[in-house]
Amino acid sequence: MSEPQQQQRRRRRPAVSCTLCRKRKIKCNLETPCSNCVRSRNHACEYEYPPVLPHRPQRSDYDETSSSTTSAAALNPDMESMRTRITYLENQLKHALNVSRQNASPAPSIAAVPISSIERAESVESRIGGVFYIHHGNPALDQSPNMHRTITHKKRMYGQSHWMTLSVSLLKDIVHMIDGQVRDPDGKRFAEKVFVGMQRCKQIARVIKAQREPPWPCPPTSDLPPKQIADDLVDCYLRTHETVYRILHVPSFRRSYDALWMMGTESESTFLVQLKLVLAIGAASYNDTFTLRPSAMRWVHEAETWLANPHPKHRLDIQYIQIYCLQLLAREAAAVGEDMVFLSTGTLLRSSMFLGLHRDPSHLQARTVFANEMHRRLWSTILEICLQTSLYSGCPPLICMDDFDTQPPGNFDDDQLEIEDADPRPDTYLTQASVSKALRKTFPARLAVIRFLNNFASSGTYEETLRLDSDYRISYKDLRSTLRAFDPVNGNLPSDFQIRAVDTIMNRYLCALHTPFFMPSLKDTKYTYSRKTVFDTALKMWYANFPEESLGGSPSEHGKAGERDDFQRVVTCGHGFLRSATMQSVLIIAVEMRTQLQEDDSLGPTPLRRDLFAILEGAKAWSLWCMEAGETNVKGHVFMCIMLAYTRGLAKRLGKVEIAKKLVEAVEVAEECGMALLEKMLKQDMTTQEPVATTDFPMHVTQGLLSGWETIIPGSLNDPYGFDTMNWAFDEADLQTRWLL
Repeated sequence: MSEPQQQQRRRRRPAVSCTLCRKRKIKCNLETPCSNCVRSRNHACEYEYPPVLPHRPQRSDYDETSSSTTSAAALNPDMESMRTRITYLENQLKHALNVSRQNASPAPSIAAVPISSIERAESVESRIGGVFYIHHGNPALDQSPNMHRTITHKKRMYGQSHWMTLSVSLLKDIVHMIDGQVRDPDGKRFAEKVFVGMQRCKQIARVIKAQREPPWPCPPTSDLPPKQIADDLVDCYLRTHETVYRILHVPSFRRSYDALWMMGTESESTFLVQLKLVLAIGAASYNDTFTLRPSAMRWVHEAETWLANPHPKHRLDIQYIQIYCLQLLAREAAAVGEDMVFLSTGTLLRSSMFLGLHRDPSHLQARTVFANEMHRRLWSTILEICLQTSLYSGCPPLICMDDFDTQPPGNFDDDQLEIEDADPRPDTYLTQASVSKALRKTFPARLAVIRFLNNFASSGTYEETLRLDSDYRISYKDLRSTLRAFDPVNGNLPSDFQIRAVDTIMNRYLCALHTPFFMPSLKDTKYTYSRKTVFDTALKMWYANFPEESLGGSPSEHGKAGERDDFQRVVTCGHGFLRSATMQSVLIIAVEMRTQLQEDDSLGPTPLRRDLFAILEGAKAWSLWCMEAGETNVKGHVFMCIMLAYTRGLAKRLGKVEIAKKLVEAVEVAEECGMALLEKMLKQDMTTQEPVATTDFPMHVTQGLLSGWETIIPGSLNDPYGFDTMNWAFDEADLQTRWLL
């Protein structure tokens, strides 16, 4: 054999085994992968020279072609090497495909796991507000894959009604600009300073919260503020929240409250818990700066400890339901876990059903007008709290129309309920229950909106949105007609607080219904109606909070101490539903203004709508009010400053780089202002241990802490409602044990 033929033979000779088999010195079957690698789960089955299976021609062809093949191979060594290389690459590709099939998990069926594409925000965004995941619609449920359904942030999932779903979707470009400054060598040091300032503000906020937080558990005490302050706090509650959410029977509560201050009178522990919640809610509208916030937080913690009894059966009665309703409103007012109120709402709903409040009194044993009307009033309030917390948290509602048949409350004043066989007043006569009754009639339309938005299986189509919009507007129109039809000759007109609260509530649901189509409407004229509806309702919600803005003023001009009304104080000092509505209105107005500026194609300077720009300036001032009232989260003020700076940059036609620098500068100024307010708060909290002096009352604890209905009204344990045997005679000795509503 010649030397070239020997070299070609060595070149063509395959490896006797794969790498693994050769190292272990075991027999290899020369497959890809080989049998030994399959058994040992070795996915890297490789050969130094790939095994080439020899061509086995038919016997008839062998004699004719053997000599020609040998000569061709000898004459074309390069072609044979190329053939070997191609075979090797084919084997490697086959091996890679086999490995991918082995590692891939079985594909789930559409029916078993809904398809949802997840869009992750920019990774740098976690430095500002964390990482957000936007979940799109599921085509298997007839949902549009381009529609944002839910958003996940910090292990929490928010539905379409939550304000964060809109903000993350619409403000990504602004966040990208700010984060881009970190990657820019020229602005990196400046941007890093901004992030350090944000962390500093968070650290101070944590210290302030720790100082305000009372110890847990926090057993109820008999301490109360001085009578003059307590009187003002009770009046604040009765003229604000109680006019919309009917919970108490005011004459009975007044009698028990007045008896509390009599010399030598022992105070009932359960009534003290109820009273302190009333004081906590009233403290949010007591003054502009919420000076009683530490006391309000302690009162809420005391009530939470009272409710946390693991054996609530002995105290499960009407007064327990009243305390629970007050507790949820007080948590929002004093910012004690206000974003988690939705969780506690489930216990309230089930407790009230356990007592039969979901069944209309006409289906129960005969009772007095007082018992029936308190039954209906409380159930309407429970439904309202459940629905509002569902919208605020972006979670599905806990109830449907088939779960209850309790009718709306009658048109009674509170003093009428103490008269046997009293008849309701005409619908044109304003009573203490008229607003609650009118709002309850809109419950079916609002419930349909929340179920449509937050139920994961909802189709979310635009056609269904328009149908719900039509039904909702009919219900809203009936509500407006009812509130406008009251005769001022026979009765008073609704208060300013009632009108603005109801208007904000109704517009918040209508805005939420069209919010999912607000972002698509900025690019697609098909959804122009939704864009107009969202923008109009946002303006109405803002002007409901600051009506002076419609006259061309600004909050900075009307925000002096002592000049804010009850509604502005509730929105500024408190948290929860009403405040989130204000935040979302500002966001929508800012985005609409940004879009109008971007759509302008004129050659000259872009005309700026002064009314919208005044709202952004007012929102910036309002965010400072919130911090002056004890808000420890500086992000709200930072957000307002960012939107204002971004709008100004667009109006001046600045480039992205210049706008990004302006945004970072605005954040730095906002942080400096916020840090100064936080440090001031920290010093005040360190020097002020007790916000107000307290009065200590002797506390009387009844057997079982009002176990059963007979502590509120005469009855027996066998007849827990006992309303049919109620004795309506009053005397001062009974007030502490019988009238604790």
